[in-house]
Amino acid sequence: MPEVPYSYEITLTMAYIQKCKMPSKSQVNVLLVDDHPENLLALEGILGGLNQNLVRAYSGAQALKCLLNQDFAVILLDVQMPDMDGFETAALIRQRERSQHTPIIFLTAFSTSDNMVERGYSLGAIDYLFKPIQPEILKSKVTAFIDLYEKSAKIERQAAELAAINAELRKSEEKFRSLSACSPVGIFLTDINGLCNYSNPCHQKIYELDEAHIIGEGWLQVIHPDDREQVVNNWYQTLRAGQEYNGEFRIITPDGIERWLHVHSSPMRSDSGDVSGYVGTAEDITARKIAEAEHVELIRAQTARQEAEAANRLKDEFLAVLSHELRTPLNSILGWAKLLQRQKFDEKSVARGLEIVERNALLQTQLINDILDVSRIMRGKLRLNLTPVNLESLVLQTVNAIRVEAETKKLHIDCIIEPFPQAFAQTNSDINHTSSYIVTGDINRLQQIVGNLLSNALKFTPANGSIQVKLSVDNENDYIDYINNIPIAKIEVRDTGIGITADFLPYVFDRFRQADGSTTRSHNGLGLGLAIVRHLVEMHGGRVSVASSGANQGATFTVRLPLRTSLQSQDSQDSRLLKEVGNLKI
Repeated sequence: MPEVPYSYEITLTMAYIQKCKMPSKSQVNVLLVDDHPENLLALEGILGGLNQNLVRAYSGAQALKCLLNQDFAVILLDVQMPDMDGFETAALIRQRERSQHTPIIFLTAFSTSDNMVERGYSLGAIDYLFKPIQPEILKSKVTAFIDLYEKSAKIERQAAELAAINAELRKSEEKFRSLSACSPVGIFLTDINGLCNYSNPCHQKIYELDEAHIIGEGWLQVIHPDDREQVVNNWYQTLRAGQEYNGEFRIITPDGIERWLHVHSSPMRSDSGDVSGYVGTAEDITARKIAEAEHVELIRAQTARQEAEAANRLKDEFLAVLSHELRTPLNSILGWAKLLQRQKFDEKSVARGLEIVERNALLQTQLINDILDVSRIMRGKLRLNLTPVNLESLVLQTVNAIRVEAETKKLHIDCIIEPFPQAFAQTNSDINHTSSYIVTGDINRLQQIVGNLLSNALKFTPANGSIQVKLSVDNENDYIDYINNIPIAKIEVRDTGIGITADFLPYVFDRFRQADGSTTRSHNGLGLGLAIVRHLVEMHGGRVSVASSGANQGATFTVRLPLRTSLQSQDSQDSRLLKEVGNLKI
């Protein structure tokens, strides 16, 4: 081999340095080792189309230097080189860990002896190519090693990424387990079917079960028998919907201790959004439940005490009113009786005195009758004498009876009787009456109902006001259960009086209740009339209600009573009414 000029050596060295630069990310390194520059140029010409980083080395030493910092997909190594031949270079390449498995293809133009080939293979050669090189063969072999290198590099990257992911997962899992083990809240994990596969120490302590017994459906087995069916149904229903679960229920520990728990779970989702399991918490809320129960009991006791105090106060007020109402007419009676005994009056004064005595005696009688009726109602001793009653006649008679008193107070009273609907005329008429407004009831008590409502309207309606009484068939189904399509009679008493405030409307029909302690005194009476009305109406199988827009807006009282059906069904209807009266809670 001729001696290479010094300037050419410098050129080759610069070219070697340039070639040893790092390739782009899309290229791999291929090391070309030959002491003849023209051979390297020839190899580059053949492999240039592969678009890879072709690195030149002009000696074995230069090749080893390149291998210090770079990895190569394949090494094309000339056998015949000065100072260090290809075999020696290959031996040193294999001694280095980084290049221990790099493929080596020997290039030679001289010996094809079996000994040389065997020596090459023993040093780790992958193949032999003899000069002159066949370009297509060289390109195919190098391409195969480049593909193998790229795939190996890809596998190594994936393995490194997987290792990093696994390391991060292990780190996260260790962190979760560490936090979970120290958590004061019970933490558990389940699979997509809701079967528990992890339970932290606090969770096991709450249930008083070890991990082996709480895993799977073990925790469901200790739910209180009264709560188990509902909890299990809600739990699996929530899981099927992939939703969060929130529930409070009781458990019975193996030692027989009852505890209240609050359990919450949320779905864990993969990157694709699919549910991969559930994570949940369990808290022992027994102390809170006990405190709530004690608080409710305390409120109940306070409410009962307040109601008892209010009832006693109302009774005291009622007794005060009763004393006043009984004494007032009695004073008038006694006063005029003494005057009539001791003095001589003319005929007109005597008649006036007797009229006052009679009026106050009747008032006294009415007060006593109301007290006796309330007493009978409270003891369940009030009885009805049931007969067919014509409501039309009863309403007209009662209105006419108070008309004089209404006119004296300068009140206008109007009575409206709507015609009975023909749709019910055939099935609800009674051969003994011309009207179809026939009910089964006690005529005296029914008259008392209408009379008390009218008296109430008279009492609380100021002068120049008006009162309207209306009898009709009810078209609403909200108050009475229509058995066999029984029509309902509706009696409305509407006034333009002082009205009723919204907060007192629910208590209008209560015994001993007045909207104002001074109301009864200023308008006279005991305030028992409406309470008696409610009980009498209910004893007749009906309902009574009241409506008012507020103070000074008047009030409307409505009584609904079931009408009699045809004569063939009267026995069954009367029996039903008697049964309702017997079952009435006083």
